[in-house]
Amino acid sequence: MLTSTTNDIFGHRIVRHIGVVRGITVRSRNLVSDAIGGVQSMLGGRVGAYVKLAEMSRQEAFEHLIEQARAAGGNAILAIRYESNEIMPGVTEVLAYGTAVVVEVGQ
Repeated sequence: MLTSTTNDIFGHRIVRHIGVVRGITVRSRNLVSDAIGGVQSMLGGRVGAYVKLAEMSRQEAFEHLIEQARAAGGNAILAIRYESNEIMPGVTEVLAYGTAVVVEVGQ
């Protein structure tokens, strides 16, 4: 699956637009990450426990995005973006979305 944050993929011609696809995950913090994150935040700097959780959430949403594009018949996703919202304290939704397309391969 080719992916891009731009509206095209250099060297590939778009032959069909499929439409918007999305991948979503909802994650919650846990007691261990809260404890480690709390200590790290008191010391200042990077809060690794939360960075790891955020990265895992984005990766999971991205993988779901690719699954949706494949299921729709796409072989590429353009204009990929991420959004996140806190649903309730400690529970965050992460959304990855883009435009599924079919591009010519083998050029």
